[in-house]
Formats: sequence, structure tokens, C-alpha cells
Amino acid sequence: MTRGKKTVQQIRRRLLTVFVFTVLLMAALIFRLGWIQFVMAEELQLKAWEQWNRSIPARSSRGDIFDVNGNLLAGSASVETVVALPPQINDPLFTARTLAPVLDMTEERIVELITQERAAVYLKRRVDEDVSREVRLLGLPGISFTLEPKRYYPNANLFSQLLGFVGTDQGWAGLEIFYEEELEGQDGSLVFPTDNKGREIPGVRRFVPPKEGKDLYLTVDETIQFIVERELSRAMVEYKPKRAMALAVNPQTGEVLAAASKPDFDPNRYNEYDNEYWRLFPVTDTFEPGSTLKLITLSAALEENLFQEKAHLECKGSVQVAGRTIRCWTYDRGGHGQITYAESVYHSCNPAFIYLGEDLGAETLFKYFRAFGLGYATGVDYPGEGRGQLFRPDQIGPLELATSSFGQGISVTPMQQVMAVSAFANGGYLLRPYFVKEIIDRDGSTVYRQEPRVIRQVVSEETAKTVARLMEGVIVEGSGVNAGIEGYRVAGKTGTAQKVSQGGYVPGEYVLSFIGFAPAEDPQVLLYVAVDGAQRGPQWGSQVSAPLFHAMMKDILSYLEIPPDHLPEEEDVEAARMVDVPDLSGLSIDEAGALLDNKGLLVRLVGEVGLIVAQQPQAGSQVPVQSRIILYLDDLFAGEELEAVKVPDLQGLTIKEAGEILTHIGLKMEKEGSGIVFEQEPAPGTHVNRGSSITVHFSSPLN
Repeated sequence: MTRGKKTVQQIRRRLLTVFVFTVLLMAALIFRLGWIQFVMAEELQLKAWEQWNRSIPARSSRGDIFDVNGNLLAGSASVETVVALPPQINDPLFTARTLAPVLDMTEERIVELITQERAAVYLKRRVDEDVSREVRLLGLPGISFTLEPKRYYPNANLFSQLLGFVGTDQGWAGLEIFYEEELEGQDGSLVFPTDNKGREIPGVRRFVPPKEGKDLYLTVDETIQFIVERELSRAMVEYKPKRAMALAVNPQTGEVLAAASKPDFDPNRYNEYDNEYWRLFPVTDTFEPGSTLKLITLSAALEENLFQEKAHLECKGSVQVAGRTIRCWTYDRGGHGQITYAESVYHSCNPAFIYLGEDLGAETLFKYFRAFGLGYATGVDYPGEGRGQLFRPDQIGPLELATSSFGQGISVTPMQQVMAVSAFANGGYLLRPYFVKEIIDRDGSTVYRQEPRVIRQVVSEETAKTVARLMEGVIVEGSGVNAGIEGYRVAGKTGTAQKVSQGGYVPGEYVLSFIGFAPAEDPQVLLYVAVDGAQRGPQWGSQVSAPLFHAMMKDILSYLEIPPDHLPEEEDVEAARMVDVPDLSGLSIDEAGALLDNKGLLVRLVGEVGLIVAQQPQAGSQVPVQSRIILYLDDLFAGEELEAVKVPDLQGLTIKEAGEILTHIGLKMEKEGSGIVFEQEPAPGTHVNRGSSITVHFSSPLN
């Protein structure tokens, strides 16, 4: 009996164990089923959807870019991309052979693409309408299409370096890459069901639309930009520089009104240009500023009570510093002589600023340089901004202090100079510059608005007003006469900086610049212009950049409808406009430039080297201010025969100027086209007999 009872108990325990195990197993299965049904349902549905369906991406359209007035600068248009669906292609070789000539691709490349183990691959992106039409007519199985945006720039080269461009799928330069996150949208897709072999099941395709990017509204003005680029294009033809650049800002807010440099490129065809031209030089590149930096030295001396306008100094043309001779630009004619410190600003006297630098000392002078933002990025919304370079405290000796005081030996960006000089126009405040004013989404809501930002006050309002007043003197009676605009008070400063390389200064190569603002009593526009490495013409900022500034600023003020601040009587206007033409015969180019610098006369050189042998108008004539004096150099008449002359370089001249010059040296002109000279036959430098005809082709500088 005992044995039987033990057997029953064992059976009961085993049954209980099986029951408990069964209950736990059922509970686990129920829990797992519930987990799959309720927790993992969405994930599993998505995986199933991916197995049953295939999709072709539909690229989102980038946001548009507009100028301050709402003019479109960069937009997107929908174009078709040819897509292959490899599982649906039964004969890859036939498909490749048929598509190759239409898509302008090799058969081998097409076969490589359409035999991949993928649901869909791009064959040819963003094709023209005639290509997509021809592919459709072929009716090839497994060949489909999707829509993609294609970036276009309606103004071609205008704004090119500022805007940048878009590569295959994202911005690659300029604002396009800086604001990539805002401009890019969210991609959509074209979804269709497939069988277990990946073949499309006939039915309704589903299109998930992409979400478009946000729009940028800039501070720049299309018309002001056109004015600036038009004059830079003319400068490239007339002076043949390595590059030319300009920046226009509102000095009260830091808003950039225009920014350009030449050579540039067409962003619609960016791959056809050297990538050297893609960047915006006034923001990314640094230069020795030359005399435009004297304004900061001047303001520092005013703040430290070390500048006395009526105090006198003697400029002998050079100064000895640490055993080195530092020359004034008037060295060849013995310097400026006895002048006041105010006149040293008007005439850009180097020794005067060396003395001011010595009085300030290195620590104080460089403290002001840094306060004005030199050596630091301005924070402008553009990629690759340059920082410039200042001497470290342990590098500054008497020589470095002397050269820095008049803008040599250190490097800055044009943007840094523009913002520094803006402080003299707005009462002493350093502002942060910016290109983008607003970012707006596709619903029309403003998601970001840029407001003027003051970084710091760098000088007092009194100092700023004094510097601005002295800058007016540069225009009225100094080296900036050629930048003056009738009816307006203009404040400005010329700059001529010799270029440097690793081996030192480059002989004969300069950065010729001018910076100024108008109207001086209520500055609305500040403009910087620079010509780098001019190969033709005089090498002085007063003769190259000041006239460029005049041409740009005059049209900008007119466009903005800023009225003149004074309307002088007619007889006063006539008297003020007339100047006597000096006798320049027998002088060198530099000697003539020094003589003409403050007279408000412009120079046109005909010939390349030598002394001046003739001039138009003749010495003693009275001409209006900013008239051009044509100077003929003796290398024009260096032919072996007395009747031979060398054909001058006429590029950049108007029809009237070219005709006058050829007539003066005994040649005839056969004119073709209109505008300015862009080509001539025979080529410049060719020796021809007097009376020969020169064929001159004219064209607009923006063509």
C-alpha cells in the first residue's frame, strides 16, 4: 500500500509540474502575441510594407532666394530624372544598347547600373525635356521617371559669388551652402507594390510629396548690385587687373547692399569655371590695406588726445626708422614740405602717421586695431570668411609699429575695413554685417529675422564726427577729389598698398582702393572699391579706385532717390568745376601722377613705358574737374622708321576716346559695334605706318 501511495503522489507532482509549465508557456505565448500585436505592430507593418512595395525618391525643392525687394535671385524648377528598376528589366544588354545614345552614356555603364541588386537606381539625373520624351517613346520595361528640382539663377553672373551654387544634391558654395539647412527640404517618394521577385504589380501608385525648403530674403539690392558689377566689369577691361572688388553697406545697420568681385562665374554652368572664381574675395581674402587704415590710426590719436589738426610737421619725403628708410608716396618730389596734421590726412602723408603711431605706442595702437575688429572674423553669414593678420606683441618693433600706422605689414579683409569705417559714419559703433534679412517658410511665416547688432562702441561720437569731417577734406582738397559727386557731401579715403608675397613686396603690383560714404551729414551708403594688380594705367588709388567709387556712388544715390544736400548757384558751379591743365611734357608717369593727384584730373596713358611726349588737352587749358587728360608716352614712336607708330592698347575706351587717340598719332579707325573697345586689329604693340587703318570692335562690358 505504501508503495502505491508514493506512486500516486509522484504522478500528481509530475502533473502539477506539467500544468504549471503549460500555464507559464501559454502566458508567455499570450504575452508575446500581445507584444507583437500591440507594441511591434507599427514596426512590423513598416517592414512588411517595405517588402511588398518599392519607392523612387522624389527630391524636395530648395527654398528660393530673393533680394531685398523680392526679386528672384535663385529658384528651382522641376525636371525629370531617368530611373531604372532592375528587377523589372528582363534584357539588360538590349536596354543598355537602346538607351546609350539617347542618354549619352556608354553601354557598359548602363549595364553596370541596371544589374545592381537594388529596387531602383538613377540612370541620368535632371535630363532635358527632349531626352525624357525620347526615352518614353522607347517604352522599355523597368525604365521609369521621377521629378527632381534643378537650381537656376536668372541673372547668370550677377550675384554669382554671393549666392554660390548647388551641386548634385546640396549647396557647394556661397549662401547656398551656408544656409543649406534652411534651404533644403524634405524628400518625398513615389511608392508602388511589387511581387516576391520585385516586379511591379499593376495598380495605383502612391506619391508622397516632398516638403519644400525655406526662402531667404537678402539685404542686397539687385539694382545696386548691377551698378557695382557693371563698373567692376569696365575696370577689368580698362585696367586689366588680376581682380577687382566692391562692397556696399548701410553703415547704420550693417546690412550689405551689394558685394561683388571679378573675375566671377555663371552658377548655371559653374563646372566650366576655375574654382578660384567661386569665392567672394571681399569676404574671404586678405590684403594689406594701405592708406585706408590710416583712419583707424587717426581715430586712435583723437581718442587719446594726441592729434592736433593745426599743428605743423615737415614731410621731407622719407623717414628713418630703425635704420630703414620709409618713403612717403611723394618721395620723388621731396615730400609734402610744411603741412598741418589735418592736411596730412587730406594728402595721405606717411611720415605724419608714423609720428602718430610713435606717439600712441604699439600697445595702444594695436588695442584700437583689435577693437575695430581687425584680426577677427566679422561674423558675416558667408562661408570661409578671412580673419586677416596682425603682429603679435612680441613681433612689434619700431619698424613694425611705423609701417602698421599707415596700413602696411598687416592684412585685413575688405569686409573688416568696411565695418571699421562704418563706425565713423554711425557715431562710433562697430556693427556685425549680414546678408540675410529674413527666412520665411512655405506657409509665409517668418521663422527668422535678422536685426542690426552692435558689437561694441569703438570711439566716441565726437571722434567719429571729426574723422568723418576730415574724410570730407580728402574729397574737397586732397587725394580723393576724383571721388567727389556734385551736390553731395562725400567722405572718403584713398589707399595704395604694394602687394606682398613670400619673398617680400612685388615690384609694380598694388592694391588700389577707395572707401567712403555719402551723404556725409547723414550716411546711407558706405562703399569700398579695390583694384588688385592693375596691368594698365596709373598705379594710384586716386586715379583708379576713386573714379570707380564716383561712378558707382553717383548712380546708387540717384537710384535710392537720396536728394543732393545743396544746390549751388550756377556761376559758383562753373567756377568750381574748372581747373588748369599743367604742362606734363618730359615727365615720368609717377611725376605726372604726383602733380595731378590733388587737381581732380584723371589720367589716360597711351603707351606702356617712357616719358610723356604729348598730352590732350594742351597745357594751360581750363577743363572741368574730373576731366581725363590723355598722356602719350615716347614708346609709341619708337619704330625704326620715322613714319612708323606703335598701335596703342585701346581696350576699355569709348568710341570718342579711341577715335581721338588714333587721330592724334596719325591712324584711322574703322568702327564695328558700340560700347567700349574689347578687340582691335592689328594687336596692340604692332608697328604700322601713319595713315594706316585700325579695326576696332566695341561691345557692352557686361556682354
